[in-house]
Amino acid sequence: MPIQKVITDGRVPAKIFTDDIDPRGVEQLTLLTQLPFIHSHVAAMPDAHVGMGSTIGAVIPTDGAIIPAAVGVDIGCGMNAVRLSLTANDLPDSLKNMRSAIEKAVPVGRAGHQEKHWKVNAVAKMEGGLLPILEKHPSIGAKWQSQLGSLGGGNHFIELCLDEADALWIMLHSGSRGIGNQIGNYFISLAKRDMEQWFIHLPDHNLAYFPEGCEHFEDYMQAVDWAQEYAMENRRQMMLLVIEALRSVPELPPFELTQEAINCHHNYVAKENHFRKNCWVTRKGAIRARKGDLGIIPGSMGARSYIVRGKGNPESFCSCSHGAGRKMSRTEARKRFSVEDLIQQTQGVECRKDEQVIDEIPGAYKDIEQVMKNQSNLVEVVHTLKQVLTVKG
Repeated sequence: MPIQKVITDGRVPAKIFTDDIDPRGVEQLTLLTQLPFIHSHVAAMPDAHVGMGSTIGAVIPTDGAIIPAAVGVDIGCGMNAVRLSLTANDLPDSLKNMRSAIEKAVPVGRAGHQEKHWKVNAVAKMEGGLLPILEKHPSIGAKWQSQLGSLGGGNHFIELCLDEADALWIMLHSGSRGIGNQIGNYFISLAKRDMEQWFIHLPDHNLAYFPEGCEHFEDYMQAVDWAQEYAMENRRQMMLLVIEALRSVPELPPFELTQEAINCHHNYVAKENHFRKNCWVTRKGAIRARKGDLGIIPGSMGARSYIVRGKGNPESFCSCSHGAGRKMSRTEARKRFSVEDLIQQTQGVECRKDEQVIDEIPGAYKDIEQVMKNQSNLVEVVHTLKQVLTVKG
């Protein structure tokens, strides 16, 4: 479907690919369009909803400045998926042993790996890029080594899904863990402090920015680039752990990978060319969808997910949604839904069904089918996936 709403109250327009967006999200987009360095327009994907500083699902092109809070604190968060040679017929009647094997292999929540020399080569590869950042900003210091190859909490997950041909996929969602959070919050605070020192008054203090050439811009970009690579490596390591865990399940026959991994960010910033200008593009809850790009758009625990191919739509800055998008806060979901609702809405899915994951109940998310209809001119569907097992943080 084409753009469904255009906001013209700012210096540039905001083009929204849905009519299902709450007033606060519209207000956040309007504030973004008033900033002097936004290039061309702001785009909001079909899963758009309220976020910190800027709307989640926003694609923000900037000329000569970066907004750290728009990039966010889960820097490099994204998806990874591979297809296996296993089919539905290869799965045991109960998937509990498979879920248990994955949960034992991959730390969840705030946990990390306990081994003293965990993934020495991968850690060494990442450490070289971090040391120059820590020399300038030593207060950034989360225990990132042990969290490499771990899931995290919130909406992060590991899933096993079946596609339209009953082939089994591993799909996972995670980012840069504690170190990304520290980097994000640290530089967001620095940007706010810079705004105060320069007497720059913003409609929302979370829109604080670093102009190119200022003291902290290059340091921030160096840290963001590192965190984005760490997030990518984190997903690679987790995928290896999940594959190894499944190979250890005696009920499963031997298997191979039949589709190369798709590994894509949806919280990140990159230099791109749009509307005849090189600019910084911040995707806050959106994935790149250039013509031919493969991407992953997950639903919720009880809904379909999609492997898609980008159409390269220029009005979206060659982007699409990163998921279904929340339609209510976590607090509201906990008030509105019960464990019984969770059990009912996740029928047929092997997953946790307790109070601690009620905020991730499918009913707290937008209808993924409508989200996909709203971006039919942004992506085409390559595979339709339905989860049979979910591991939550």
